[in-house]
Amino acid sequence: MGDIEKLKIIVDRDECIGDGLCAEEAPKTFEIDDDEKAVVLNNSTDDRECILDAGKCCPVDAIIIEDKATGKKLCPEE
Repeated sequence: MGDIEKLKIIVDRDECIGDGLCAEEAPKTFEIDDDEKAVVLNNSTDDRECILDAGKCCPVDAIIIEDKATGKKLCPEE
């Protein structure tokens, strides 16, 4: 099982400003769509740390990442 399958990743499209840092940090996990909003790609091969770093670099905390096994919120940090 890949790292992305162990994570629940949500992009709050109302908050997303399309900055693109997430897509630069984890290009196999995030891309910016035609609406200039981040979307999560299926079958990512980015590793867990890369995905978490991408979420943490979001300037408006629009990326929410949880560990599926524990339900623990990993990003944004509280």
